[in-house]
Amino acid sequence: MSLLAIKDLSLAIGDTKILHDIDLTMQKGEIVAITGESGSGKSMTALAVMGLLPQGSDPKGKILLDGTDILQTTEPNLCKMRGNAMGMVFQEPMTALNPVQTIGAQVAETILIHEKTSKAEAHKRAAAMLERVGLKVAPTRYPHELSGGQRQRVVIAMAIALRPKLLIADEPTTALDVTTQARILDLLRDLVREFDMGLLIITHDLAVVADIADKIVVMQNGRVVEAGETKHLLARMQHPYTKALFEASTHAVSLPETTQSSPMLSVQNVNRDYPMSRQTLLGPRPMFRALHDISFEINQSERVGLVGESGCGKSTLTRAILGLEDVQGGEIRLDGEPVFTGKHPNLAVRRRMQVVFQDPYSSFNPRHRVDRLITEPFHLLETPPTGQARTHAIAKALEDVGLSSNDATKYIHEFSGGQRQRIAIARALIIAPELIIFDEAVSALDVSVRAQVLDLIADLCHKRPLAYIFISHDLSVVRTVTDRVMVMQAGKIVEQGETETVFANPQHPYTQTLIAAAPKLPTFGMAV
Repeated sequence: MSLLAIKDLSLAIGDTKILHDIDLTMQKGEIVAITGESGSGKSMTALAVMGLLPQGSDPKGKILLDGTDILQTTEPNLCKMRGNAMGMVFQEPMTALNPVQTIGAQVAETILIHEKTSKAEAHKRAAAMLERVGLKVAPTRYPHELSGGQRQRVVIAMAIALRPKLLIADEPTTALDVTTQARILDLLRDLVREFDMGLLIITHDLAVVADIADKIVVMQNGRVVEAGETKHLLARMQHPYTKALFEASTHAVSLPETTQSSPMLSVQNVNRDYPMSRQTLLGPRPMFRALHDISFEINQSERVGLVGESGCGKSTLTRAILGLEDVQGGEIRLDGEPVFTGKHPNLAVRRRMQVVFQDPYSSFNPRHRVDRLITEPFHLLETPPTGQARTHAIAKALEDVGLSSNDATKYIHEFSGGQRQRIAIARALIIAPELIIFDEAVSALDVSVRAQVLDLIADLCHKRPLAYIFISHDLSVVRTVTDRVMVMQAGKIVEQGETETVFANPQHPYTQTLIAAAPKLPTFGMAV
């Protein structure tokens, strides 16, 4: 008997049909990946298996977990199964964890709910499970004291505390850097072997799928369009949508050639220190050095990548360049003018730089319309445009990123993720900056939307002289959209050079580790 058997699963919410006749089977010790674009029905299928469908849902068909039909099981019995027979790892661990409880208490909670045991014994088992998932910190820590990868390990420990038969992981590595992602995937693979459980992994990253899954299920618009063993499916893709996903995952953009130009951004011998907690009541506060003697230059119209693990100093360096944080020692200049004058940011310089953030939805005020959102940088100008000039500037910025001038009157919730990122780029472009910082600007997007946004960035480089710093943990993306790359580790730039040279022949051991850890798609495929 199969561990999980989904038969003719259909789902409607009101008059909207979400899932159409889904069929899927998996055995114990097997890893099955469901892949597809946002809105394809991946997560809704996973939620149906957990019995966590939204109110008003009308599911039909069967979902058999070790012979028990989830759709016919009462809510009290489902509560007994969740965490016991099946567990789930969500995409964003910080929102899945309780910020006011220690990590040990949260893992122990799962044990206490399902088993009659003492609190001391539950905490002892929780500590052992945290250690099993490779978390070498005290169980008395709180979620905010951990890194993203550590928080994801806590969520995994909670999900497997009672060794469930089925583990569902919904985009478990999307927001993680490449080395942390590799460790989490290795951990999940080891747990499947050790506990002989089934793993259903939901992801849009085909490189992750190719590396870990025994079988792949490809979904589009709530339907399974292709399924099969990983090697066979990737070698002989039949459906046009599967081929399109594969092509988007390996998408390379065409950037204009750079010409010799003068330095625009100069960062020289920059350090940044942060005060830490006192070790004794009256003792001095120790300092943590986040940036160590950083020096580099960026020329006009040059595209530079910045890569490194979480906590290496990328975000600190970004804030310093934008004039949002002062530095201790060294200097940052744009076109020869300092970013800081004394201890205050130089607004005349800041207006010539803009930033595009990772999550466009959280960086916009949902109560304002698009025309107001993308004109926020106008407050940096001494004489911002008004009237017809303002309307023209809004229309041009939206049309430059492939949107319509009519979109100016809409609200941000009316757009898809890719469209929101285009609006974020329009906001950055509207005052014609000399330098744009893309901070993980495509990491949250599925592969086809990511390819469209990268094409947009390349197209903008053809249309106007645009210099940017592209920060990303996705090395395949950095490789295609940059001329030069800098590698950061522990607050230092350990290697920099032309992108292809660094990727083809990395010199520093840390760079070699990053490139080796990055998941890679097989070179075969597309054969019919």
